[in-house]
Amino acid sequence: MIYKMLVMNIDDTLITTNGRIHKLTREAVEFALRKDVIITLATSRNFPAAKRLAKTLKIDSHIVAHQGGFIANALNKPIYVKRISDQITNELVSLLESFSCQMKLVHEKKSIGNKIKQSENMIARVEFQSANRFSYSEQYVDSVSESLLDRPISPPKIEVVFEQKSDLDVAKSTIKQMYDEVDCIVADERKLDIVGSGVSKLAGVQYVCDQLHINREEVVAIGSGVDDLPLIEWAGVGVAMGNAPEEIRLAADWITRSNDDQGVSYMIKEQFRKQYRIEFLRRNNMLK
Repeated sequence: MIYKMLVMNIDDTLITTNGRIHKLTREAVEFALRKDVIITLATSRNFPAAKRLAKTLKIDSHIVAHQGGFIANALNKPIYVKRISDQITNELVSLLESFSCQMKLVHEKKSIGNKIKQSENMIARVEFQSANRFSYSEQYVDSVSESLLDRPISPPKIEVVFEQKSDLDVAKSTIKQMYDEVDCIVADERKLDIVGSGVSKLAGVQYVCDQLHINREEVVAIGSGVDDLPLIEWAGVGVAMGNAPEEIRLAADWITRSNDDQGVSYMIKEQFRKQYRIEFLRRNNMLK
C-alpha cells in the first residue's frame, strides 16, 4: 500500500512535554515531505497557533484546527468553517458560568475567556505568542456573558476546563439534552471542547481527503488523546503514541514511542522508509 497522507496531532504527539519540537522530529517530517506525502495537522488548537507550527516544519497543506471546526491553509481562505451561533454561544456561556471552570471562546482570530483563580485541579498550559503576522489575541474578562452583550462572537469552538470531573459529566449531559446544534468532545479528564454539530478531527480529515481524492486506506494517522481515537480507528494505519492512554493504544494498529522519546520520528522513518516518492510512482504509471 502507498500512503499519500500523514495526519498528526500536535499536543503530546508532535511536541514534547516541555512544548518543543525535537530535531529528529523536524528531520523526519522533512523526510516524509521529500517522499511527496501530504502532511495534515489535526488539532484542537486554534488555527494561527497550528499554522505557526506548520510553518516551522515547512508543512504547507491544509490544517484541521479547532477540533475540525476550521480548516484552512491560510487564515482568510478557509475551505470549511462550522461556527457556534452567537445566540447559542451566549446561552452556553450562561450555563457554564454556573460551574467552577475556566472557559474560552476560541475564534480563529482571537479568544475570550474568564478570569479565574485556578486550583490544583485546574492546571492549564498558557502559550505566550510573539507578535508576528500570525499573532493571536487572548483576552480574559471578569464576566464572559457581560462581555458578549457588546461584542457577540460565533466561535468554532468553546474550550472548558472544569475543576471537578463530575461537573464535566453534568455539563456534557445537560448540553446534549438541550442542544442539537453542538457536540461535546471530551479532550481530557476535566477538559471539554464544545463544537458545532458534526464537527470532529475525523470529520475534518475526511473532508480534506474528499477534496484531494485520497482514500482512507492511504492515510496514516498518529495521535495521543481521546479526541484522536475516532481518527486512529478510521485511518488505513492508526498509530498511538507510547504516552497515549490505554484505550488509544489498544485501538491502534501499532504503537510508537512516547513524545519525549521521539515517537513521531520513529514512526515516520519506519512507515515511509521503503516507500518511493509519490511523484516518481505517478511518472512511471505505478500510481493513479
